[in-house]
Amino acid sequence: MGEITNVTEYQAIAKQKLPKMIYDYYASGAEDEWTLQENREAFARILFRPRILIDVSKIDMATTVLGFKISMPIMIAPSAMQKMAHPDGEYATARAALAAGTIMTLSSWATSSVEEVASTGPGIRFFQLYVYKDRRVVEQLVRRAERAGFKAIALTVDTPRLGRREADIKNRFVLPPFLTLKNFEGLELGKMDQASDSGLASYVAGQIDRTLSWKDVKWLQTITTLPILVKGVITAEDTRLAVENGAAGIIVSNHGARQLDYVPATISALEEVVKAARGQLPVFLDGGVRRGTDVFKALALGAAGVFIGRPVVFSLAAAGEAGVRNVLQMLRDEFELTMALSGCTSLADITRNHVITEADKLGVMPSRL
Repeated sequence: MGEITNVTEYQAIAKQKLPKMIYDYYASGAEDEWTLQENREAFARILFRPRILIDVSKIDMATTVLGFKISMPIMIAPSAMQKMAHPDGEYATARAALAAGTIMTLSSWATSSVEEVASTGPGIRFFQLYVYKDRRVVEQLVRRAERAGFKAIALTVDTPRLGRREADIKNRFVLPPFLTLKNFEGLELGKMDQASDSGLASYVAGQIDRTLSWKDVKWLQTITTLPILVKGVITAEDTRLAVENGAAGIIVSNHGARQLDYVPATISALEEVVKAARGQLPVFLDGGVRRGTDVFKALALGAAGVFIGRPVVFSLAAAGEAGVRNVLQMLRDEFELTMALSGCTSLADITRNHVITEADKLGVMPSRL
């Protein structure tokens, strides 16, 4: 294998290195995987309107997210069970995020605990949360994250039930026996204690609360002062409800196309959400980001930043911490180049006029000229 020149190349290496069951767990989407493919293809249908003869000798990619200064608008999304990809797992991801000066979101289904991840150094970290039937478990998880210095909660709201991922059914996916969901160790789990380690993963999945509603978002605000990002909003209606219910931000996400198939790509849903938010809260995006050009397109359509998921686990599988560092660096370099070639020297310079979407081509959007 020659030099890695882009993020996508890590996927083929991960496929070679990982056992089929583990690779498929990370790579697959729900059912027909239409949305999985569309998350990528929708980016390819957005074109640029670059501005020329602008001094781009100095480019500033820095931004703030919920008041925290980061080096670039590219952050790490929560991905479960990273020690399946590499023995260093979430430790490596945390160190890579810290080195890049960006935010890592830790999955509550991580194979390293919030305390272990916090021990890697001072970085800015968010904690992804599912709401469980037993609210005491939720409260204990939130307390642990707070004590470990995590700065926000990313509440996943698109998963009242797990999507149908047929590769996992075929492979009879289980968490490998030498790993465990570390954030659940030492909690008072009630019935959860009876599950063996590999059984714990399926047990925990079965404990996700199907009654989850906006009142629980309100309840979460009564037990923590941490800002709550609502992850999994893809419509204007839910955006307005997120604003009404005190969300600190929205992550436009379709769960990496692992939940409901045939929902739009996140980049296609983004503008609807941004318009409905009316600047009252920041809107982020995850799903399908593989290039610096993708980052620019998301920001041009109103995103305050993006999160990357699969590129992290694939690069982690291929090369550990160095792989994740390289992914973040490649995306940073590509994004900087896209800014320069589009005539933008800061994130504030990136506007809706820098891109043409399918809707623009069809004349659905009013002319900007």
